[in-house]
Amino acid sequence: MKTTLLAGAALGLAMTGSAWADITIATVGPMTGQYASFGAQMRAGAEQAVADINEAGGVNGEMLKLEVGDDACDPKQAVAVANQLAGSGVAFVAGHFCSGSSIPASQVYADEEIVMISPASTNPAFTDERPGDGVFRVCGRDDQQGDVAGKYLAEKFAGKKVAFIHDKTAYGKGLADATMAVYEKAGGTPALYEAYTAGEKDYTALVSKLKQEGVDVLYVGGYYTEAGLIMRQMREQGMNTVLVSGDALVADEYWAITGEAGEGTLMTFSPDPRNNPEAKPVVDELLAAGKTAEGYSLYTYAAIQAWAQALKTAGSTEFDDVVKALNEGKFQTVLGELEFDDKGDVTLPGYVFYEWKDGKYAQLEQ
Repeated sequence: MKTTLLAGAALGLAMTGSAWADITIATVGPMTGQYASFGAQMRAGAEQAVADINEAGGVNGEMLKLEVGDDACDPKQAVAVANQLAGSGVAFVAGHFCSGSSIPASQVYADEEIVMISPASTNPAFTDERPGDGVFRVCGRDDQQGDVAGKYLAEKFAGKKVAFIHDKTAYGKGLADATMAVYEKAGGTPALYEAYTAGEKDYTALVSKLKQEGVDVLYVGGYYTEAGLIMRQMREQGMNTVLVSGDALVADEYWAITGEAGEGTLMTFSPDPRNNPEAKPVVDELLAAGKTAEGYSLYTYAAIQAWAQALKTAGSTEFDDVVKALNEGKFQTVLGELEFDDKGDVTLPGYVFYEWKDGKYAQLEQ
């Protein structure tokens, strides 16, 4: 009963298209909580994708209806929402966001034969250990991201004291560990390796320890909320340490937390999909509607595009037919042309570095 109540409370329904929509799909992510800006990105992309597909006639003559699930990046809530969606007959899920939510939820979708394409979960275990053939992602992996970041740290900050910290989550720890392993392989010696607790407001003790160790560069495996606070508190203690992190800093809220203290922050993310010619009409539509096109908005849009194109190839919503189409097809999306490998990972350009400057992030010339 508790699970049913949790799922019911966590699941918000957002109908897009006609009331007589024939195929129900969902996007699930942190619609509430400290990472809600990422949920807003996913929702914006999903709503736009469904609206555009329906306007073009739907899929195989059927309209789409969108449900929006809130897992708040909590693993238990993610499983509850997944079960609720399965019970409501959802055919496809574009989600979840946090790896710690996507991994347990994927077992539910696999058991219920529901196709799942995550726009954002980067932990390698999501596909390396996927519980079924219907689990995919359109984003990269943390071992790919860590490879780029680890080599960059070793090369650009040779002779500097580089510390690694993480938030204990599947995403944060996985990314920090992957980056540190590459950094060490390239000849670097970490000055410090620490864990912190997500959701706290005061990281003074951690920052004081970093200052005492004379850390020049801090690699953060975690999300923009904590990274922003740590960055601000380092500056408040007079530290000039460079903060480096991953794709969980691709949110304007990072700068809202740091202000000018965020100047010079470095992060890895894929080449900005907003610059793709294929994405321009969608970006324009999102911005005209007052919605965000940043971060994972277009990744969520692309996940739905790929599934819809596979559905057309399959000619039905039958799980095995759609999975076969996803495995064998090439898909034209706002991210560019993509296809999936035998693990469910996507073949797209890898990661590049960005720098926060004057309240915005821009790709570094390398």
